[in-house]
Amino acid sequence: MSQNSGQDPWGKPGQSNEQKPGNSSNNGWDSNQNRGNQEQSPPDIEEIFNNLLKKLGGGKKGGQNNGSSNNTPSTPLDWGKALPIATALGVIVWAASGFYTIKEAERGVVLRFGELHSIVQPGLNWKPTFVDKVLPVNVEQVKELRTQGAMLTQDENMVKVEMTVQYRVQDPAKYRFSVTNADDSLNQATDSALRYVIGHMTMNDILTTGRAVVRENTWKALNEIIKPYDMGLDVIDVNFQSARPPEEVKDAFDDAIKAQEDEQRFIREAEAYAREREPIARGDAQRILEEATAYKDRIVLDAKGEVERLQRLLPEFKAAPNLLRERLYIQTMEKVMANTPKIMLDGNNGNNLTVLPLEQIMGKRNESKVQSAVDSTPVLTQSENQSNHSKNNNTVEPVRQGRFN
Repeated sequence: MSQNSGQDPWGKPGQSNEQKPGNSSNNGWDSNQNRGNQEQSPPDIEEIFNNLLKKLGGGKKGGQNNGSSNNTPSTPLDWGKALPIATALGVIVWAASGFYTIKEAERGVVLRFGELHSIVQPGLNWKPTFVDKVLPVNVEQVKELRTQGAMLTQDENMVKVEMTVQYRVQDPAKYRFSVTNADDSLNQATDSALRYVIGHMTMNDILTTGRAVVRENTWKALNEIIKPYDMGLDVIDVNFQSARPPEEVKDAFDDAIKAQEDEQRFIREAEAYAREREPIARGDAQRILEEATAYKDRIVLDAKGEVERLQRLLPEFKAAPNLLRERLYIQTMEKVMANTPKIMLDGNNGNNLTVLPLEQIMGKRNESKVQSAVDSTPVLTQSENQSNHSKNNNTVEPVRQGRFN
């Protein structure tokens, strides 16, 4: 028990406290503190690298590490075996870094040592890293370019215009390398084309009726300017946004524009009225023509019928001229006097005329007609008063139609 009590429980077997220099009562606390300091110290990079080479087969096998690490000699590095392994790892990493993806709306411009090599399609592709460089270019996106400024017109007036251009990349290689900056070149070409077109038009046309002309002429001029540069761009549309005069004369131009708009409105209203009235007038003209044709046909047929009737009466006229003449006279008078509201009769002595108001005779059927007929009856003469007096006395003479001299 005395031997075991004299032995250090934290030391190696067979080692007592007397063999450890500087041993004191707080030996356990100092050992734990030294262990903590060793754990907090940074790792040795060279030792880690040597251990990795030993696992890969670069160091000697066998256990010679019976003593402490400070007394163990370092293992020599076998570069003959480590170099091929490192090379293989580098090749794998280099090959894996060459995979890239091109989106559906893009095309890849491949540069090999800074020189244009090819155009790749969308999808998964591979390139040799540090040899090729891929520049993706969107060929489906419609880009918009806006230009504006104060420009001089043909009649030496200043006008502020604004225009937008919609374009799309057609050839990625030409878009990247035909000019330094294709977007900036297109912007300058648009400004130049717009100034050229505005300079050949009057301010009145630009502000009123010439907007469509400015758009078409600017589109044509822009295509002619960018054609020699071959920038790989396709101009889809040109929109003329606005055109306004300077603020100093804006009110006067607004009045002029309003007057021209009123003129166009009146013209459209007149055209609408003409389109409305023209079919009616054509219908009336056609109706009048048809009525005239019908009247002509009726008169001709009536004349032919009268001729036919007279031809049939000709034998009777030759047989009894006076009788036929009297008959024709009576028929004619019946037609003439059919619309007369009064009947004139011969008197007893043949000198006085008796006028019978037909409305009063037929007034029992319609009293309203009697009242209107009484109001329209003219003043009777003395003979007519005598006739009315005789009628009041219920002495009505017999009615006889006939001819009077």
